[in-house]
Amino acid sequence: MKRDCLSLKDLSREEILNLVEQALQIKQKVRLREAYKPLEGVLLGMLFEKSSTRTRISFEAGMKRLGGDAIFLSSRDIQLGRGETIEDSARVISSYLDIIMVRTFEHQRLIEFARHSSVPVINGLTNLLHPCQVLADLVTIKEHFGRIYNLKIAFVGDGNNMANSWLYAASILGLNLSVATPVDLSPAGIVVKEALEFAKVSAAKIELTDDPYRAVEGADVIYTDVWASMGEESQRQVKHALLRGYQVNQALIERASEDFIFMHCLPAHRGEEVASEVIDGEHSIVWDEAENRVYAQLALILKLLGRD
Repeated sequence: MKRDCLSLKDLSREEILNLVEQALQIKQKVRLREAYKPLEGVLLGMLFEKSSTRTRISFEAGMKRLGGDAIFLSSRDIQLGRGETIEDSARVISSYLDIIMVRTFEHQRLIEFARHSSVPVINGLTNLLHPCQVLADLVTIKEHFGRIYNLKIAFVGDGNNMANSWLYAASILGLNLSVATPVDLSPAGIVVKEALEFAKVSAAKIELTDDPYRAVEGADVIYTDVWASMGEESQRQVKHALLRGYQVNQALIERASEDFIFMHCLPAHRGEEVASEVIDGEHSIVWDEAENRVYAQLALILKLLGRD
C-alpha cells in the first residue's frame, strides 16, 4: 500500500527521528562521494503550481546524486492548468512516475491529488503546511547541537505554514516550542487543536503567545519566516503593520540562550522579519539549513518507496 507525506502527521515519532538520522548519513555519503545510488531507475515528478528556488533544486539535485532522475512540471505546461480535473491529472501523471512532489497553494488540492495518485505523493509546500522544510530543520538542529531534545525552540512572526509545521513537529516528537504571533495572525486553529492533543501523549511543551520576548526567553533556536508569503501580496501592508514588533533583531536575541542558533527557511527579507546583523551574524545557520533540504527529502523519498 502506497504512503504519502502530506503532513508530519503521516509519520510516527520514531519514523521522524529515523529520517533525521538517515538524512545525516546520506549527507556524509554524498560529501565523501561514495558510490551510493539507491534511487537508480527511480523517476520523481515535481509538480509546481507555486514556484520556488530551493524546492526545485533540492529535489532535483538530490535525485540525481542518488542515481535517480526528476521531471519538472509547472501548471503552465500541463493540462491541470488548463481545466483538466485534479483527479484525471493525478491518475495520468502518476502512471508515468514512481513518486511525485506537489507544491501548490490550497492544501485541499494536494489532498485530492494524492487521493487519486497511484504512487506516493510528497507535500513540497501548501499554504497550510511545509513538512519537508521542518524535517530539514530538525536535521540541522541535530547536526548543530548533537540532539533535538532538551532545547527550547522559539518561532516568531506570522502564524503561517512554517508555524503550523513546527507545531506538528514539536507535538509529535515531544519538544519544547514557543510560538509568538500577533493574535490576528495566529497559527491555524485545527493545527493548534491537534497539536495540543498530540502534546498530551508526547509530553511536548507548547506555548502560544503574542509576546516575542517571552517566546525567545532562554531559547536555543530562534526561527522566523517572511511576513507575507507568495500569493499574499494583497495582505502585505496589513501584515507588516501587525508584525512590526516581531522582527528578530539585536534587542530580541539578547533574551535567548548564549549559544542560540538562528534559522529561517528562506527567502529572507532583511530589515523586515529579520535584521541583517542577525541573519548574517555568527549565530545564523540558514545556509546549512538550506543545504539540508536535499538530505531530508532524500531520506523521505527512500522511506516512502520502501528503500530505507
